[in-house]
Amino acid sequence: MEGTVFTPSLQGIKNVKSESGVILTKPFLEVCKHILPVLDKFGSAMSIVKNDIGGNITRLETKYASDPSKYEQLHSMVKVEIRSKTAKSSSSCTNGLLWLTRTMDFLVALFHNLVQHPDWQMSQACSDAYSKTLKKWHGWLASSSFSEYLTIPEFQVAIKLAPDRKKFMEIISGSGDINADIEKFCATFSPLLAENHRFLVAVYNRFVYFQASVGMDDLKAS
Repeated sequence: MEGTVFTPSLQGIKNVKSESGVILTKPFLEVCKHILPVLDKFGSAMSIVKNDIGGNITRLETKYASDPSKYEQLHSMVKVEIRSKTAKSSSSCTNGLLWLTRTMDFLVALFHNLVQHPDWQMSQACSDAYSKTLKKWHGWLASSSFSEYLTIPEFQVAIKLAPDRKKFMEIISGSGDINADIEKFCATFSPLLAENHRFLVAVYNRFVYFQASVGMDDLKAS
């Protein structure tokens, strides 16, 4: 492997924004897709996360493909659904973008943990990342389900079968500096995720889609 497993994502991030500073749909989704091979290295422990990310990417890609010019800008999908009052649907691209962004938040936190806490077990790095990101957005049922997933025997077995932290880092390192690439990825991709969150909150507050001053980014899973 030339470079690390993060090399494609780091290269792709350079093209995510237009000259005017707008997040572009295809490049953003490509960066997210480039992270999927990283999850493969975790083994079955990350299958639920990979499936969630892959499903939301497919949903957004399908909408983009229906009219590439119209949906060239990532946030244009949300604006169209707001106007047509379809954004609230669980199958909407708005909901897909929301949960793709939140799940990528989780991965950024996880990657950060792997670099900042080399003494942590993989399960601890995952649990901490979940507590800092996805947990606050999940409703009681979703949160309970995810917590069970982190503690049930099947998950524990999967974690034991997955490479330990040192082995995992060796596998994804390739010929590059994996710690440096992870830090660079977290530093450059996090602002894009934060921009998505700000946009979703601002748009939903502006259109008063739900209760006054409540944005899409405040919604929890049911």
